[in-house]
Amino acid sequence: MSCCLLEFCRVQELKAVREFLFQNQQNNPSLGDKKSENELAWDDSDWGSWDNPEAKEDGSGTTTGVEEDSAAGSAPWLQDCVVSLSPCSDLMVVAKDHKAVFLSAKWRTDDGGREEMTLAVSWSGTLSTEEGESVSSVICIPLASQKRSSTGRPDWTCIVVGFSSGYVRFYTESGVLLLAQLLNEDPVLRLKCRTYEIPRHPGVTEQHEELSILYPAALVTIDGFSLFQSLRACRNQVARAAAAGSEVVHPPPLAYKKWGLQDMDTIVDHSSVGIMTLCVFDQMKNASILGGFHASVKGSPPAMSQYITVGGGPYTGFYYAIEGSSQPLLSHVALAVASKLTSALFSAASGWLGWKKQSEEEPTQKQKPKVEPATPMAVRFGLPDSRRHGEFICLSPCNTLAGVTDDFGRVTLLDVGRGIAIRMWKGYRDAQLGWVQVSEGRGERESSPSAPLPRRHAQFLVIYAPRRGILEVWGTQQGPRVGAFTVGKHCRLLYAGYRLMGVNSVTSQGWLLHTQQVCLFDPATGALRTVTVPFHLALSDKKSERAKDMHLLKRLTTLLKSREVEPDILESEAQSVLLDIKHPAVKKQALESLLANKNAPVSCLTNITRVLLASLKGQDPEAVDEGLFQLCSSQLKLLQLYTDIQQLHSTGEATTDTHTEPTEVAGIAEELARVSPTLQRYAELTSGSRPSVSFALDSPDASLPVRSFLSQMECEGEEIRVVPGPNADWTQLGSFLFWGCLTGESPLQKVCNTLQKTGISPQQLLSLLLSVWLHREKEVLKKTEAVRHLHTLLTALSSMKGAVEESWDMQCVSPWWQQVRSACVQSHSSAAALLAAIVAHRAAKANITILAETKFQSEWEAVSLELEQWAVCVRQLEDVLALQTLLCVPPPQGTPGSATPHCSVKALLEGGRGGIADSVAKWVFRQDLAPERLKDMLQRRGEAESTEKSQEDAAFNRAAELLVSVCQRFPDSLSPDLLFAHCCWEYVVQWNKDPEEGRYLCWAVEHLKLVSSPHIQLGISSMMWNTFIVKCFSAAAFLIEKVGKAPKDRLCRRDVGMGDCAMTAFLGSCVQLLQILMEADSGVEEVTPPELCVEEVWGEAEGPASLAELALEQKGVHYPLVQHHYLLASLLHTAMTFSLRVKPLSLFDSKGKNAFFRELSSIQLMPSGDMDPGLVSLRQEFLLRVLTGWVTTQREAVEGPGSGSGDKTWPSLCLDLGLLLQVNPDILRRHLVCELYNQGLDPRAEQVMFEVEDKDVLGSQLLVLTGQRLSYSLLHTQTQTRPAMELLARLPPTLCTWLKAMDPSELGCPSVPLSQTSRLVSRLIEILPENHGQYSLALHLLEAVEDLQRED
Repeated sequence: MSCCLLEFCRVQELKAVREFLFQNQQNNPSLGDKKSENELAWDDSDWGSWDNPEAKEDGSGTTTGVEEDSAAGSAPWLQDCVVSLSPCSDLMVVAKDHKAVFLSAKWRTDDGGREEMTLAVSWSGTLSTEEGESVSSVICIPLASQKRSSTGRPDWTCIVVGFSSGYVRFYTESGVLLLAQLLNEDPVLRLKCRTYEIPRHPGVTEQHEELSILYPAALVTIDGFSLFQSLRACRNQVARAAAAGSEVVHPPPLAYKKWGLQDMDTIVDHSSVGIMTLCVFDQMKNASILGGFHASVKGSPPAMSQYITVGGGPYTGFYYAIEGSSQPLLSHVALAVASKLTSALFSAASGWLGWKKQSEEEPTQKQKPKVEPATPMAVRFGLPDSRRHGEFICLSPCNTLAGVTDDFGRVTLLDVGRGIAIRMWKGYRDAQLGWVQVSEGRGERESSPSAPLPRRHAQFLVIYAPRRGILEVWGTQQGPRVGAFTVGKHCRLLYAGYRLMGVNSVTSQGWLLHTQQVCLFDPATGALRTVTVPFHLALSDKKSERAKDMHLLKRLTTLLKSREVEPDILESEAQSVLLDIKHPAVKKQALESLLANKNAPVSCLTNITRVLLASLKGQDPEAVDEGLFQLCSSQLKLLQLYTDIQQLHSTGEATTDTHTEPTEVAGIAEELARVSPTLQRYAELTSGSRPSVSFALDSPDASLPVRSFLSQMECEGEEIRVVPGPNADWTQLGSFLFWGCLTGESPLQKVCNTLQKTGISPQQLLSLLLSVWLHREKEVLKKTEAVRHLHTLLTALSSMKGAVEESWDMQCVSPWWQQVRSACVQSHSSAAALLAAIVAHRAAKANITILAETKFQSEWEAVSLELEQWAVCVRQLEDVLALQTLLCVPPPQGTPGSATPHCSVKALLEGGRGGIADSVAKWVFRQDLAPERLKDMLQRRGEAESTEKSQEDAAFNRAAELLVSVCQRFPDSLSPDLLFAHCCWEYVVQWNKDPEEGRYLCWAVEHLKLVSSPHIQLGISSMMWNTFIVKCFSAAAFLIEKVGKAPKDRLCRRDVGMGDCAMTAFLGSCVQLLQILMEADSGVEEVTPPELCVEEVWGEAEGPASLAELALEQKGVHYPLVQHHYLLASLLHTAMTFSLRVKPLSLFDSKGKNAFFRELSSIQLMPSGDMDPGLVSLRQEFLLRVLTGWVTTQREAVEGPGSGSGDKTWPSLCLDLGLLLQVNPDILRRHLVCELYNQGLDPRAEQVMFEVEDKDVLGSQLLVLTGQRLSYSLLHTQTQTRPAMELLARLPPTLCTWLKAMDPSELGCPSVPLSQTSRLVSRLIEILPENHGQYSLALHLLEAVEDLQRED
């Protein structure tokens, strides 16, 4: 990679610029009139075309046109102008005499739609204010932004203009004058600027920013920091004045240093090197030269500012100004201004200070400012040459070298530190100089074994020789010419030598300074071009070669990243780059990056690799890198293989069977016919699965890119191997090699022969074939011929050398066929695995038969261990296919869906003996099958064909058929007890995940009830209680105990983790679970434990113990403790159901409380004997409230919709609890009879009345209730009838008084038909004995009711 000259910008409207600057020299009186009218700016009408740049862009942006011809015809006009370009390339100033044009950067779209930067006129006018003065020097200084978000772009650019009158004026980009100052009465020769640079090494002195102004005999320097602050303040003040419409108040003058340059005849240019500190030896040398033998030497060397001037007598002068020897001038004036003195001296001096307002100045007398005297500074030494006169000096960016031109046409290179000329070029008259500094790339020194080295920088001197029209780039100090370009003879080389002003070591951190170092401006075309030099050109030959290789590698990388390159161009460019690279390591890296490119076609890669290999073969064998040679030869072999396979697949030649015999085809067809119903059902279920997102690039049908092929294959010598990787890569590679053969679209035998010649092992080819077969199951099932082609392929691969060992003993397992079985049993594609196993079984059988005939030469059928293994494998895969088909049945609508689980033979074997039942239990949960429906499904197990069609929907019937077929295949693993047990466990696990779904726990208990074996029931219920239930159960008990009533929903969620309704259902399930536990414990001794068996082909299952095995290993329970918990669960459930106030744990004594929530298998000290009467009364009160609550719900159910059947169990439950709680059951029955009559439920009350033992007490209670009913009918009805009043008058006084004392408001249902009340009184007469004290009252009641019935 060499130097290059790149165009980055184009200047517009050059013709208009030239006409404006040179309009006085044209014979055009109208332009002169316009100029006399306005000297500061011309009329818009004269330059109206500038407002519409597009009107002239047709010729300004290209290299042809009338405008360029005219500009080229008078091209030397630019040599008479003062030109300056900002280092940021966003502003150019062209000035002549008293006129100037400012061109600012603008972006435009060219004809091709690309954005390009142009410089267009933004301001033009007259700059001079003094009569007769002209512009002698211009410089553009970009000022850095002070905002924290700045990234290195300038805030604005200040134009500094020096005039022949000695004035220096500062302007904005829009031509607004900010500051003007007269520093010397001589013409300004040169303006130069130095900005901050980050010190490259720790020992380098940090340089300060500075603006230097050269006069014929004086040098003025202005500190950059103070200038930056003053310019910002002036710009802000001008903006405020313009916004307010007021006059601009001129600021105070700048502080500066002024040196009088002595001992030199003429000075035409200068350079400010900056502050330097001498070493001790140079300090002693200078002291002895200047002060003689007895000169004294200071302890520390002083800091000095170095200045270099060029001109005549001497040719080059070196000046040194010691820091502190001269104070900044005008400091006393600034203090006077700051203190605002109003003395006469200040009033008289205010005019030339520039601080007085315009209204106060005398219009008749214009006083010229006073010029301060210069501090004399003698030349330290120089380069004397009496005949040579210097013209221009250009300092290098690192301040160590400088280029000087002279009137003899020489270019001299100076060593600034030593003050000597170290090199000279001849034949460069009127030369223009510039410098290019290049930094070393970050990755070029990373191979260093030591610590990371600092980045190196290289300096290149750029010389433009206008008389020869050539631009040259030279390496310094003694380097060769590294670049030469033929350019125009009228160009200008623009070199700023500085960057942004206002930058320091803090603000520059993280900035990317967008500056151009050297720009060549061609006025013929308006193009601005910059010189780009690679760093490696500054290195020695050996390192340069290495660096050149790295740049060539970068060039290749850039080329490969481009998407618009034509294949032919890519091939030629990449080939030339690879051949140009010298180092083998870099060449190898380049070749690898080329082969890894996704856009390069395979033909291009093959040609390049072949050419590279040929070039390596043509070299000296000892000089050729072995690794590179191996890489080229191996990759070429792989590319050839890729091309051959691709061509075979693209020929369209069909597969011809040469290995498949008719008997084999018949045997495979017979096997397929046997499993075809299951395959068909499986295909229907899998094809209708939910849609999923896939990418075209990831699909197996997508063509395999050559880079993927190369990354998955490697070549070692004559053998090609497949690199181990993820399954997706193997599937894609296998599809590339074999899919065309499986579909019958490619010549199978030719493909196999091609692969065999390459040396790929048959085992890896077999793995690729099985990978594509198993991973493309859906497509395989659609192609009926694919099975036959698979058989042909397997047979062909088996016949390859190295596939089946010739020394294989038939009584041992063959590694070749074991590889097929391993792939099938591990695959989740059940159907494809079964088909592959059937085909491989037939192929293995044929292979064994051939071996047996060659070895034994007998007609006996060969029996081997291999065939036994295949028989087991095929049976296992058939079972797995049936199971997978069941699992693929989609869940019904409205149920939470989930991904279909996939099973394999290996997964089932590793899942233990309960893995199959667990998979089916998960399917039952996804199907949301109720226990009764599952029981109905399993009842079809013994029915081969159902003659009567069920009325259920077809989907349920199909699912039932699949479940029955799976159960028939797994008679032991899916026995009803095991399946119900696993379903129970699955539902309780799902309930534990979401306790709000109380239905899950309820169904778990229902499944547990369907288990017939008490041993399994006992174990499962114990595991459920200990694992999931007891924690929530204890939390609920403590919560109700703390609250003293049924808690609200918020408290239930906080303490128990579920809502109040879910907690009620949970407690009900706890009651049923404990009841099952007690029943199972009672039935364990009567039944022998079941034997857990497994199917013969699944006998090798290894893994965790099954659920049934764990259940049988559980310890027995302590029946009284279980009953104790059952009692508490019943109390909690009733309290939550009827919202009763109770503290359940307070209904037990200390022994009972301590026994709660212990291990059910432990022996606890239980309550015994008679209970404390106080506790018994509390229990009795609670049970009576339960009965009252139940009767109330029954009354509401009668009045509202039909009541549930489960509600009728509460009375019997209360009686059972009463027996356990030592409460008299007769009291409970009497209370129940009274409550039923109280609510008007007389028929139910009569049924319960027969069970009451103490009829006397019951009769007394019912007598009061009858009186309340009759009192309500006679006295408390709102519409009393006349017969009722007459009857009340006829009643005996005793009965009448007794009825009036009754309170009918205690009745739950007072309005009861008289027939029911009459029947109740009749029952009372039967219950009460004749000697009872209230028997006569009962007779009076009977007469009153009969009379009331007759009246009605």
